[in-house]
Amino acid sequence: MQRLWSLIRNKYLLAALAFLVWMLFFDRNDFATQYSYQKQKANLESERSFYLKENAAIIKTINDIRSNPQEVQRIAREKYKMKKDNEDIYVITKVAAKENH
Repeated sequence: MQRLWSLIRNKYLLAALAFLVWMLFFDRNDFATQYSYQKQKANLESERSFYLKENAAIIKTINDIRSNPQEVQRIAREKYKMKKDNEDIYVITKVAAKENH
C-alpha cells in the first residue's frame, strides 16, 4: 500500500499520466480524430486510384478515336445508335429469366 501511495504522490508520474490522458482524449488531434483521418485518407486514396484508371481509359479511347476512323464509326454505331441512310438497325437485348416461386 505504501508503494502505491508513493507512486500516486510522484509528481512526474502524475504529470505524465495527465499529459497522456490529455493527448489521447482531449486534444484536437486525439486518438479518435487521427483514426478517422486515416480512414478518410484510405478512402480518398482508393478514389484517386479509381479516377487514375478511369482517366487512363478515357485517354486511350481519345487516342483511338483520333487515330482510327473505324473506331469513330464503331462508337457512333454502338453508343449513339447512328446508321447509314440505307441501313436498318436491330437492337437485341437480353432479358433476365424470371424465377417461379
